Amino acid sequence: MTPRSASSGGASALFLSPEPPVAGSGGGGLRSASLLEYLRAKYSVEVAGFDLRRHSKAVAARVLRNANRLVRGVPPLFDRYSGYEDQLEARLRGKQFDLGVIEHFWCASYAPLLRRHCKVVVLDLHNVESDLARTHARAARWLASWASQRFADAYAQLEREWLPRFDLVLVASEEDAQRIEHPHIIVYPNALPEIPRPDVPEENCIVFSGNLEYHPNVEAVRWFRTQIWPQVRERAAGFEWRLIGKNPEAVARWTAGDDRIRVIGSVNDAITEIARAKVAVVPLLSGSGTRFKILEAWAACRAVVSTSIGAAGLGAIDGRDLLIRDDAESFADAVVRLLEDGPRREALGRAGRESYLERFTWAAAWKALEGHL
Repeated sequence: MTPRSASSGGASALFLSPEPPVAGSGGGGLRSASLLEYLRAKYSVEVAGFDLRRHSKAVAARVLRNANRLVRGVPPLFDRYSGYEDQLEARLRGKQFDLGVIEHFWCASYAPLLRRHCKVVVLDLHNVESDLARTHARAARWLASWASQRFADAYAQLEREWLPRFDLVLVASEEDAQRIEHPHIIVYPNALPEIPRPDVPEENCIVFSGNLEYHPNVEAVRWFRTQIWPQVRERAAGFEWRLIGKNPEAVARWTAGDDRIRVIGSVNDAITEIARAKVAVVPLLSGSGTRFKILEAWAACRAVVSTSIGAAGLGAIDGRDLLIRDDAESFADAVVRLLEDGPRREALGRAGRESYLERFTWAAAWKALEGHL
């Protein structure tokens, strides 16, 4: 990452984010951190967030809240981050900015407020939420599938209502750009800072990484544990499956009871931990945007086996940058074959790292913003 000079023209920007825009706080925080770093080189930036109302995390309370949201047709995160106009107005009163950026579609309803304080208002779509919910509806079961489809329909209506309120929309991939309607869309890819290749030896394991309570990751763990891991476990004696990421209790029902499944949990350096594995697995059945877990595996120079949805938006070529397999049997077979074939594994890892260095570092991603922000 090349340091950039701060603007001397006195331009100012407001950066509204519902989560901390810092590396280490998950994929959303990492995308926000990249954009914020770029803006700070050109603007004097004020970062604003929310003092959220407290609510119970007890299961019964969550069920009741989401049942109410289903009845109203209001998606959970959109509902959670709505209604803080007075809080934000008190902070912004008397201030004017050249640019206002809103992170996540969950906060799109603050566009009118920012319009009063900002000359230009931009929305950074980490995901196309209607597509994320729709793919989850296909991957989930029973009531969860029906609920996700209802929220997908609600998000689609909200997108039609709110996207036109913005001067510019940023999306993570060309595929996401095709999923929305707006006259001014910029593909700003998810990216990582430029990270040296970790110098650690491979160990006899495969790895899955991510926030383990994020519903696409929960579905991925369930599918891998029930349909893929038994095949890998039988054929790859002595190997273990490691899970890296916060909130491991969310997948405990799928990880307990097998001494060859090791839950690492949160770590300070995910890329080094991924580099200890021989293969990174991305068995996602739903999603939008692009997956940081693949970028991290590429930065670690490790071979990846992914579903098509997991690899979506990266422009990755099956057989060159990673392996793409969409059914359980072929996914398991690809993992086992890579565990047995060191040269093939190393070649995929090198190709993935080259893709990361060429297209998915912060410096590479920032090129898409020149002339627009």
